[in-house]
Amino acid sequence: MTNQPTAEETVDVFGPNSMLHRLVNEARWGLAVTRATVLEAAHPQIGAALISNSTFVTHPWRRLRNTVVSTQRLLDPDRHVRSREAARLNRLHARISGTDPQGRGYDAMDAEARAWVVATLFESAVTMYRLSGESLDGPAVERLYTEFRTLLTLLEGDSDQLPATLQDFWHYYDDMIDHRLESTEAVRVILYRLFANVPAPPLLRGHPAVWAAGRAVAGPVAAVVTIASLPESFCRRAALPDLPGARALMHGAYLTAGLATRLLPDSWVHTSAFMDLLDPRHGDGAGPWADLRRKAGQAAAMLRLIAPAPEEVNHATRSADRFFAEVLDQTGDGYLAWPDLAAMAREVATRLDLEEQDEERLYNAYAAWWGELHTNLDADGDGRVTRQEYAASAACLPSSGLIKIAEVLFDVTDVDDDQMIDVREYQTLFRTAFHRDLTGRGDGYSRSAFVRQFLSFMSGQQHSIAYTSLLS
Repeated sequence: MTNQPTAEETVDVFGPNSMLHRLVNEARWGLAVTRATVLEAAHPQIGAALISNSTFVTHPWRRLRNTVVSTQRLLDPDRHVRSREAARLNRLHARISGTDPQGRGYDAMDAEARAWVVATLFESAVTMYRLSGESLDGPAVERLYTEFRTLLTLLEGDSDQLPATLQDFWHYYDDMIDHRLESTEAVRVILYRLFANVPAPPLLRGHPAVWAAGRAVAGPVAAVVTIASLPESFCRRAALPDLPGARALMHGAYLTAGLATRLLPDSWVHTSAFMDLLDPRHGDGAGPWADLRRKAGQAAAMLRLIAPAPEEVNHATRSADRFFAEVLDQTGDGYLAWPDLAAMAREVATRLDLEEQDEERLYNAYAAWWGELHTNLDADGDGRVTRQEYAASAACLPSSGLIKIAEVLFDVTDVDDDQMIDVREYQTLFRTAFHRDLTGRGDGYSRSAFVRQFLSFMSGQQHSIAYTSLLS
């Protein structure tokens, strides 16, 4: 009996000729991902997990950046790189489970829900091509579907949760839209809160007034375009508005994205160009966003002439209440609970691409700190800490859990194990300039200085650009 070839051996998903590889390297794929995210959030299990555990509302750019990096790892030509990333994602999802407000359980490792994520990405990609004026022919759609099923195999070990044939997929997709999806809280948050309140990307964070002015127009437009691109039957069931001119605006947005992909230089339409928006390390160089940065500075200067900015807040003396909102409440629900601390651990583990053992140490350290917070601050025993509970007792919080976190952070950042964090190691973790005044030596960051700075920041006593870029 001969062994049957695996999907990876029969489909070139991970090479340069892969349709999926080309797709995720086009910036316009962001339209498809945004649309797919709404359809994912409409799945009861996914929607509940997003609301309870995700930082997509408070840190959308960080979440997008991490998604791009993860996708690139999953499609890496090196089998070891993609298998390692799949294992990391599975460990991350295995930690996410709970119960929604209706008492229904959710589990981020649920095979049906994970298959639906892949299904929405595939269908939204096909829709993106069609609306961009590049409808795929039959063989191309078949090939793209096979590649997405192979991606699911990488994550799940098999692709059994998705139909084997494309014809059967469309029946499955229609049935999910008509009978499985709901108008979840996560859908409403994405369409009506996220688009309206999305914070500035790192590149424009220094010009909040300019961003606010642009967002006032772009936010509603993004919501209208996204809603108009969704299946009509879902829009009716979810009572999403059908505004006059919405479909024309949506078609125009997709056609413009398609034309830009075909006509503009690759440096403008490649995904890597938009990573400049999401990663502060790329903020000061040349490239397609350098001119945008200059013009944003000019616009900010003009706005200051028209309406002078209010007095700057002294970050060094920020209140415990403000620190709670900006740093600790990662999920944006107004409370501090384990999902907020787990989100911090996920960010560090993702940024440093930690091995399983180091990742487990990091989560355990955060769990120890949560145990201290829960014991000392959760006065009503509801499993979460209110802003008032934290602000009232922040000055006398125990620090042994925080010290454990700082020690693990130092160990996983100090990759050469010389007991000093050098410039490169520092920038890998923080993605910001190296602070040379912490040890007096100017050539490294000692363990004691690292721990001291971390404790000072996490207790809300001292502002830190480094930790702000990482966690807030």
